[in-house]
Amino acid sequence: MDASRPAAQDARRAARALGEVRGAALAGERPKMAPRPVIRESWDRTVRGGVDPDHDFRADVLGLDEVERRRQTSRLRHVLPVLQEGLLSFADSAQHLVAVADAEGRLLWLEGSPAGLRKADGQGLGVGGDFREEVIGTNGIGTSLVARRPVEVVSAEHFARPLQSWVCTGAPITDPRDGRLLGAVDVSGPLESHHPATLALVGSVAKLAEARLRDLHLTSLERLRAVAAPVLARIGGRAAAVDTDGWTAAVTGMPYTNRLALPKPLSPGWRRLPGLGPCRIEPLPGGWLIRPGAERPADDDTARIVLDLAHWRRCTVTASGGSGSWTHELSPRHAELLYLLALHPTGRTAAALADDMFGDPARTVTVRAEMSRVRRYMGAFLEHRPYRFTEGAEVDLRLPDDPLDLLPHSLAPGVLRARGASSHGLPHERTRPSETWHG
Repeated sequence: MDASRPAAQDARRAARALGEVRGAALAGERPKMAPRPVIRESWDRTVRGGVDPDHDFRADVLGLDEVERRRQTSRLRHVLPVLQEGLLSFADSAQHLVAVADAEGRLLWLEGSPAGLRKADGQGLGVGGDFREEVIGTNGIGTSLVARRPVEVVSAEHFARPLQSWVCTGAPITDPRDGRLLGAVDVSGPLESHHPATLALVGSVAKLAEARLRDLHLTSLERLRAVAAPVLARIGGRAAAVDTDGWTAAVTGMPYTNRLALPKPLSPGWRRLPGLGPCRIEPLPGGWLIRPGAERPADDDTARIVLDLAHWRRCTVTASGGSGSWTHELSPRHAELLYLLALHPTGRTAAALADDMFGDPARTVTVRAEMSRVRRYMGAFLEHRPYRFTEGAEVDLRLPDDPLDLLPHSLAPGVLRARGASSHGLPHERTRPSETWHG
């Protein structure tokens, strides 16, 4: 019997044979059949790390708030439709589960057949669980993250005993921009329903997910290029528009390079960048304007922000600096958030914004996720802890003539209070269409 192809054998015989191989190998004896190299290497790491084979999967499970925070900040959320389309139909028909974990091996999404979900729940194998190899030993998620390639772990090849009734096939997903590991996708199910083509399927779908991320990156660069084009056209000298990771969208007056090395964190002003020397740095929606060798102006260089809510069908924010300006059309939710921040120049905590938005100060996860999206295009114009416009920025808040036309779609308690106060002639922080304040 070939231990590397147990799916071709009777399930019980395969599990028994793999158990004998595992027992002998971990006891330091020579097994009758050698374990596959990827499994042997994983077992060696697991033994050296002192992993408990009876690990309790209900221990150290992430709370729902932390799971949601990780979901909202993970780039894997952009490829869930690709993973679902490629794997869920197979999983449902074969009583399997599809799991997606982040780069730390934390399970963030889990879907599949009802039978598989009931089995996983009974063993504590749920969302928020820790599947790192150094925690539970050899498994489809953790071992594929370490090996950086698709890995199939069959029955007793798992180190943790609760997993030995499963066949788990995992594949890593990397960020095509820089090769950084984003996480892994895994298909798991009973040994008797395992198909020998699962490994190829999971690996192919992981590659499709990476291709989707590559397309999204190119689309974001196209958007940045469209915003930067009129700004670059007005600039004399050298300049480049890059995204927040330094990938180049457009250049003028200088050789094109795919990516610039940017320090973290980066803020507007003057910085010395590798290979470019002193540079003037200004925010753009989704990136930065880099001006090598630009001279520091003698006059005031205060950033100006125009939050235009005068026409509820098209709310915009416009930011301007020394080299030009850009305008971004706001979604209804983002218009509400920026309006609430404009009402409170000293800032709002996540709990206060949650109360303003939903009447529930406990909904901080949702607020933080939305503010993270706002900060993608507002860049350094926003601070956090508490959330507020940057100190010294001039904020021009433009409101409709009729207070009842102020964000009429909004049901946010903070907006309703401001709208009601204005319509009844009560004092309001922003009653004139073009009043300006310094944050």
